[in-house]
Amino acid sequence: MYLEVNMKENLKFFFQRLTAKLWVKPLIFCLLSIGAALIAHLADNSFLKDITPDIEKKSLEDLLTTISSSMLVIAIFAVGSMLSAYAAASGSATPRSFKLIVADDVSQTALSVYIGSFIYSIVADIALKNGYYGEAGYFTLFILTLIVFALVILTFLRWVERISKLGRLGHTIKKVEEATNKALHSRLEKPFMGCCPVSDEIEKGSSIYSSQIGYVQHINIERLQEMAKDSQVTITIKCIPGVFVSPDKPLAFINSPGNEPVNINISKLIKAFAIDDSRSFMNDPRFGLIALSEISSRALSPGINDPGTAIAIIGSHVRLFTLWLKGIKSNGTEEVKYDRIRVPAISLADMFDDAFRPIARDGASNLEVMIRLQKAFTTLASVGNSEAKEIARMHSRQAYERAELKFEYKNDLDVLKRECLFN
Repeated sequence: MYLEVNMKENLKFFFQRLTAKLWVKPLIFCLLSIGAALIAHLADNSFLKDITPDIEKKSLEDLLTTISSSMLVIAIFAVGSMLSAYAAASGSATPRSFKLIVADDVSQTALSVYIGSFIYSIVADIALKNGYYGEAGYFTLFILTLIVFALVILTFLRWVERISKLGRLGHTIKKVEEATNKALHSRLEKPFMGCCPVSDEIEKGSSIYSSQIGYVQHINIERLQEMAKDSQVTITIKCIPGVFVSPDKPLAFINSPGNEPVNINISKLIKAFAIDDSRSFMNDPRFGLIALSEISSRALSPGINDPGTAIAIIGSHVRLFTLWLKGIKSNGTEEVKYDRIRVPAISLADMFDDAFRPIARDGASNLEVMIRLQKAFTTLASVGNSEAKEIARMHSRQAYERAELKFEYKNDLDVLKRECLFN
């Protein structure tokens, strides 16, 4: 059962990466549209040929011509609008949000429907003019064409509403927060990915290095468990998803009983780690926190000077950290499914650094931002996690010290100090 669960996770990771690509959905819709155009011929060999009303061939040709002549234009318009939205998202928020905007389901579906409708109309029109259909086929094709026409209109109305938001800063922040929330939920379900936990001091052993340089996006735990079981060794993972990998940094350590020589296929073991040039939101909660902080840093830059966005980002961080801290408190001990694999926990201190240090640095001269930041630390300290309380207290002091270096008006500093957690 455990292997089946991990196989589903591996397939889920593969399909998530695949469906995030812009060309996948249009390709699927194109294949479906070709099938729909040709399948109408089956009606000619069924009972429908005796009961269907007569449909004039020219009316079908005119309807298909209308769709084919308009859909390609709309598809080109859609691509142009999406590119403008992508550029706006990268420019106003952070380039790290680009993947989330590209993966927008509504926009991908709209583009797919437009291109699929164009292909459908072309294929159906050619088949119609070459006598592919009989009387029942004409009627079936007419019904299919009306369905396609209605689908295009409904998709266009839905897409117009979405494209008005796509690329807007508020929408981008919401997308990043949702992706981070999803990654946090996934990790809360299995904080150690079903493996044995290890402390910060990772046990040493035979080091495994990768020749690739990049970020770990996914780990095939099932493969590692099988290899470790066959070789009677224990594998301690050093680089969890989100960690940067280089030839001088070990991916994992292999420990054998009695320090006996390790007999394991190293190249196969390394392939269990999916490494890419960039980080992914899917299995890496910290990446979402970093992306949100980058948006706040851009907003706090002198050229933009938008403290309201930074305050909104702090609110997002508070929601995400509250989810994480309450989830850790309520989850208890995780069931160990892969007893020969050891995985370190995500460092809460690193998560705080990712989320709050850039805001404290770039917003140190803004009283409103710093007050909201201090209130955030107070909120997170009250969740009930002792480690979070100490880390929040430390960040509260550091943020105040940064403000001391920036504030020129003493009364502002006094107001800020009253909100500090370390008082």
